[in-house]
Amino acid sequence: MAEKLNWIRDELQSLKDAGLYNRIRTLNSAQGAWLEVDGERVLNFCSNNYLGLANHPKLIQAAQEATKSYGVGPAAVRTIAGTMDLHIQFEERMAAFKKVDSAISFQSGFNANLATIPALVDKGDVIFSDELNHASIIDGCRLSRAQVVRFAHCDPGGLELKLEKERNNYRRALVVTDGVFSMDGDIAPLDRLYEVSKEYNCALMVDDAHGEGVLGRGGRGIVDHFNLHGKVDIEVGTLSKAFGVVGGVVAGNPLVVEWLRQRGRPFLFSSAMTVPDVAACLAAVELLEESTELVDKLWENTRYFQSEISIIGFDTGLTSTPITPIMLGEAPLAQEFSAELFKNGVFAMAIGFPTVPRGKARIRVMISASHSIEDLDQGLEIFKQVGRQLGVIG
Repeated sequence: MAEKLNWIRDELQSLKDAGLYNRIRTLNSAQGAWLEVDGERVLNFCSNNYLGLANHPKLIQAAQEATKSYGVGPAAVRTIAGTMDLHIQFEERMAAFKKVDSAISFQSGFNANLATIPALVDKGDVIFSDELNHASIIDGCRLSRAQVVRFAHCDPGGLELKLEKERNNYRRALVVTDGVFSMDGDIAPLDRLYEVSKEYNCALMVDDAHGEGVLGRGGRGIVDHFNLHGKVDIEVGTLSKAFGVVGGVVAGNPLVVEWLRQRGRPFLFSSAMTVPDVAACLAAVELLEESTELVDKLWENTRYFQSEISIIGFDTGLTSTPITPIMLGEAPLAQEFSAELFKNGVFAMAIGFPTVPRGKARIRVMISASHSIEDLDQGLEIFKQVGRQLGVIG
């Protein structure tokens, strides 16, 4: 029987030979600007903890108090016995925060996409998808059985050409894009995508996983950033990045939300978000409603780090957000660079194929509001040392 799986051993060896094998490190501490990783204290340039909320005292307290009152897990799917008043409170608060009429929560951002896309389009329909959309969007498109037409990355003109050619051949059409692209840090031109989608009578969906808590006033996301309130039909988000917890959310048109309560498969067939997670997410929303301080600090740190790393001589690609790719090219070099950074006290993982195209491997630095200027200076100096050591910079 084991012989049937020998091919896996061969494929794993191929990954190692190509420098594409993921060697997963283990954290021994809470998230923050500094971490204990594999027993070493290192500067954290890896996490999606944009606002430093993952170990914020108010979120911890909210989770503890809710657990004492409600227990840990809902013990059921939402449609049977798993909907608690905390879920309703969170969805109402999230809708208000996003300035939409309605919102629905899921177990993760990935699940939110898997729920939404197949519920909106089916065989006989068409999806127009940015060619660099996240894997969860790609998988949601596959599950939907709709025809998928990819358009050039962040190119409204390219989308329009595809729509002109294909739109009339299908019953329903959905245009879907990431808001902030997680590997390059660039922002979708959502305002122009909206105009094109509207002209061709397409529903418009944006996955704002890396935009919520980052873009817009006080972190309200890409729709707020472009002032498109009431124009984007579906906003998908995750609560595992800037919000510092875990979970997913779909916000926007109340008809869409009502339909997802009836036909969103992860909503119907998987247990609800856990009690401490929902309570912590509520606390995160409250913090963002109270002040823009954390979002402002995130952007202050971003501007400083990206300016300084460019002066040193590194290529940061197309980014216009706190996601800062250090472009290196080949995966073996990126893995060696990451290993040398770790030896010198910086935790920043290499990213290569299939997460990014071949030849575009990188170190992805994730800036956080929890970093001090001193932290950033220390990281910059180590990047300079390793870059010179490996011949990446002069």
